[in-house]
Amino acid sequence: MRQIDVNKLADEAKFNRFHGLVLFWCAMVIIFDGYDLAVAGIALPSIMKGMGVDATQAGFMVSSALFGMMFGNIIFGAVADRIGRRLVIVLCILMFSVFTAAAGLMTEPISFSAMRFLAGVGIGGVMPNVIAQMTEYSPLKMRATLVTLMFSGYSVGGMLAALLGKGLIEVYGWQAVFIAAVAPVVLLPLVLKQMPESMAFLHRKGRIEELKRTIARLSPGYVPQADDQFVFNAVGKPKAENQSSFGALFADGRGFSTLMLWLSCFMCLFMVYALSSWLTKLMAQAGYSLGSALTFVLVLNFGAMIGAIGGGWLADRFHIKYVLAFMFALAAVAITLLGYPMSTGVLFLIVGVAGATTIGTQIVICAYCGQFYPMACRSTGIGLMLGVGRAGAILAPIAIGIIVGMKLPLEQNFMAISIPAAIAVLTILLVNHSRSDLVRQQQASGQGEARIPMGQPAGAHK
Repeated sequence: MRQIDVNKLADEAKFNRFHGLVLFWCAMVIIFDGYDLAVAGIALPSIMKGMGVDATQAGFMVSSALFGMMFGNIIFGAVADRIGRRLVIVLCILMFSVFTAAAGLMTEPISFSAMRFLAGVGIGGVMPNVIAQMTEYSPLKMRATLVTLMFSGYSVGGMLAALLGKGLIEVYGWQAVFIAAVAPVVLLPLVLKQMPESMAFLHRKGRIEELKRTIARLSPGYVPQADDQFVFNAVGKPKAENQSSFGALFADGRGFSTLMLWLSCFMCLFMVYALSSWLTKLMAQAGYSLGSALTFVLVLNFGAMIGAIGGGWLADRFHIKYVLAFMFALAAVAITLLGYPMSTGVLFLIVGVAGATTIGTQIVICAYCGQFYPMACRSTGIGLMLGVGRAGAILAPIAIGIIVGMKLPLEQNFMAISIPAAIAVLTILLVNHSRSDLVRQQQASGQGEARIPMGQPAGAHK
């Protein structure tokens, strides 16, 4: 009988075709997700005009999807640890595709908001699961890079929404970009067939033969044998019968850091959804045409993609807390500058930096959270962080909508969006990195500080 350390195999595996397949499907899911989330902000000026609503009402309409996302983050993150990620991912894609398309058929604010709430449940539910999936299947030395590369699909989806918005809204009306969201449904059979299930889930359910096949694809050097016994690193791991419990997030000294991750996510998502929801309107208010204002959304999401990939690259080489703190500080400066007069070229650059340090930072913090918790409660941990953070996303469109309705100078609108970035610098620095699952695994395996993750200097655990 031989004992197979699944965590070690996953950590030390060399990137291969199987990793590429997981990356491809997780990225595709996030592209779909990003499109469905961005489409409301893209169409907001047209929706306000078509339905005759003011800025405050529009803020509540946008927040309906974000409110649904809070439920989706919390519910489906925990459910996936019990029924499997693959099924949850497929159900969530079905939900957000169908209900986003249905929102395009609505003609008044209440029914539109109801459809967006239901779409939001699916949008929120899929996020923690693809993050956990990519984290579980990524080699340790490039884990943050792969997770952020995958999550950069969020920005691709936002850019796709902006491009379609420029081409469709003026010709066919805002409804067209919503109805187009149903397209991913045709790919669901392929997702079910090609997306692997969580290895920890397969082990818990006794699906050992499927687990052996999955590990063999993950690490081709592994040759299955009949008497193989599989173990997962148990350091900081909740009891088997309660593997997805809320209490596990606060066990082994992780409690304070869990709260700091939640607060950091709250601040980050406030900025992300304030910009996603109101940038088009604020730029139109500043005198830019609809087409030009949508171009700013393209630049915002392009910057987000660069920020996500670049942030992941930096996180694999330097201490991730300091990478995140730097990105938050830069966000505070960039967003504040957006309210001041400058040349169009410089403005595009600043918008790109704002995207890199808000949407991009959200992606990096999700990668960090995915590595902070043990595999058995990873989806729960990410889901709850995003669920609590989603309160910031819900608050942002409403709060900024009220501020926009007050007819304040443009710079004060952007200053209001930048304040959370300054707060997030402090909260992310208060996370105790020594309590992360990665450090504990290294200590348990006797590696000590020889393999501090993400380029962390030896001894710099906190």
